[in-house]
Amino acid sequence: MNQLGFPILSLVMFFPVFGALILMMIDKESKDVLRGTAVAFTVIEFFISLPLVVYFNDATHQMQFVELIPWIKSFGINYHLGIDGISLWIVMLTTFLTPICVLCSWTYIQKHVKEYMVCLLILETAMLGALLALDLILFYVFWELMLIPMYMLIGVWGGVQRIYAAVKFFIFTAAGSVFMLLAILFLYYYNHKVTGIYTFNILELYNLDVPVSVQFWLCLAFFVSFAIKVPMFPLHTWLPDAHVQAPTAGSVILAGVLLKMGTYGFLRFAMPLFPYATHQFIPVFGTLAVIGIVYGALVAMVQPDMKKLVAYSSVSHLGYVMIGLFALNMQGIEGAIYQMLNHGISTGALFLIVGMLYERRHTRMIKDFGGVAKVMPVFATFFMIATLSSVAVPGTNGFVGEIMILVGAFRSFPVFAIIAASGAILGAVYMLWMYQRVMFCPLDNPENQKLKDLNVREIVTLLPLAVLVFVMGFFPGLFLRKMDASVSYFLNDFNTRYEHYVQQYEGNLGSKVAAVMSAEAAGGSVVE
Repeated sequence: MNQLGFPILSLVMFFPVFGALILMMIDKESKDVLRGTAVAFTVIEFFISLPLVVYFNDATHQMQFVELIPWIKSFGINYHLGIDGISLWIVMLTTFLTPICVLCSWTYIQKHVKEYMVCLLILETAMLGALLALDLILFYVFWELMLIPMYMLIGVWGGVQRIYAAVKFFIFTAAGSVFMLLAILFLYYYNHKVTGIYTFNILELYNLDVPVSVQFWLCLAFFVSFAIKVPMFPLHTWLPDAHVQAPTAGSVILAGVLLKMGTYGFLRFAMPLFPYATHQFIPVFGTLAVIGIVYGALVAMVQPDMKKLVAYSSVSHLGYVMIGLFALNMQGIEGAIYQMLNHGISTGALFLIVGMLYERRHTRMIKDFGGVAKVMPVFATFFMIATLSSVAVPGTNGFVGEIMILVGAFRSFPVFAIIAASGAILGAVYMLWMYQRVMFCPLDNPENQKLKDLNVREIVTLLPLAVLVFVMGFFPGLFLRKMDASVSYFLNDFNTRYEHYVQQYEGNLGSKVAAVMSAEAAGGSVVE
């Protein structure tokens, strides 16, 4: 249904591209004009997306603001967009973070400003397209489109080892995408074989009865692709390099939205398409998730580089999201979605803070700092808020997400939940230790004594994130209410179809056993 009678999703999705076209017409030497125009378009884009929240009907699980236009009829490919309680807040997070990314790049990016802003705007459209697409080919197009501007952001505007990091990022994510494409094509042909209809419509493919033996391979193909994107242990090795070498805005977008594409992909595609195989993979992915939580926290603890520390903390935090998803109950899945938003806000803020410090001192090494709170009190306040959010202190957004995930995990697999809880303690240790060494040690370095506190632009950049930390911490119902119907329907549908597959599999197995016993009783043999 489209309650507005207006293609708002297309407007939200393509408005950044329109902005990119306008930027291309501006003289590349007019850098402030380019920056101002990019800020204007991304802020307008955020306000354009607000009606999605205002007019969203939280009483239904159905896709809303739907747009369906035949694209390539002969292949059953459609321009099909929609939004539900699972994707709504991730879409809003995307439109919320992009203007912040443009603002934080105001002085950080000095070369090829025009191309940089164009890349950011195209990346926003690609991310929104992947989140809104309900046609598998359309999703795949946007999924692949995200790689190009992100590769450019790291490879052109990154640090000293930017080419290595960009190539590694590209190879990992592109390799995973190939497996997913093969699985999509198999689904397409198998659906035609069963129903006589060629379609890539994900809502129709949910109803496809995929044989249990085939589900494992298809599910594995989707899982590998999304697990790389999350990234899950042991497929995470591209992430620290990409984060450390990327410019600040690249790290914010990477942590804030791109990593969520993996967790969103599990929830939107892999799990509902293959419920039986998903259930069988729970021990494997639960184990990898808790290893990621503890491993990411331990490695973060020994990092001398602040940005690398925050990067490894992402591996740990995304492990929580995964364990929440595979708990397969309301608390776990809603907690996981909430934690996706939390991670985008708290880790995004931490990358911004590290970037602001780097702009002043041109170093991110923890040992180079100390006593910074004495000369930068406003900066220290924002840093503390982001740190408290990251370690999930009550009253902040992080607490709500983590506690929901742990409650959900305890109900499904208590052992995993107990191990995951240890990650929260480790997280508090490495984050507060970093804060103490940077902010509270003696101010004995002359370079640190000359540091200037945040300017107005930097405060405006961080303030919305700090406000959201407390709004989401004290009023989680505002956000969770929009998810309830969609998550509840997802779980009911998933469990119903899982039971169907169990009965089907056990029925087939029982028939085979009966046939074998009958043949043995008759003194014959059964050939499979």
